[in-house]
Amino acid sequence: MRLFDGRPEDISGRLPREIRTYDFLDGLGIEYKRTDHERADNMEACNEIDAVLGVIICKNLFLCNRQKTKFYLLMMPGQKKFKTRELSAQINSARLSFADPEDMLKYLDIEPGAVSIMGLMNDKDHTVQLLIDEDVLEGEYLGCHPCVCTSSLKIRTADIVERFLPATGHDPVSVHLTGED
Repeated sequence: MRLFDGRPEDISGRLPREIRTYDFLDGLGIEYKRTDHERADNMEACNEIDAVLGVIICKNLFLCNRQKTKFYLLMMPGQKKFKTRELSAQINSARLSFADPEDMLKYLDIEPGAVSIMGLMNDKDHTVQLLIDEDVLEGEYLGCHPCVCTSSLKIRTADIVERFLPATGHDPVSVHLTGED
């Protein structure tokens, strides 16, 4: 794996959702580093990607309430354990569970394994509420996928909060997750 500045020069064979991500970031003037890799389906592979990027890729969870009337994208540090009860109390939403892949595709134009904050650019109706663990906000950079699981990006956290999110019309809610039992 190598680290590149910005979008790939050759976009042949890349999915339209990935190219739209680069177009969106470039249109906002947001700089980013990119690495291409095989599908990361274990922690060892994720650790290799993190080492190339020089940042830990966030754990991104797509959640919903029991009635499927509210959807959430949770960004948290990869090493923290997700505790439903801890989050539910903070956002006043009982019975959180993982949303269906069909809903992920419908609202974020993302498939399982590629869940990312970048998908919010596809949520034109603002159906998904972004939740960010405060530890993610403290880092200078964050790592995420460009709506596909075969590339990863390194972007300044400030650019995400101050430029990307306003451009998508999403206001993040900061949460405090301990990940403790």
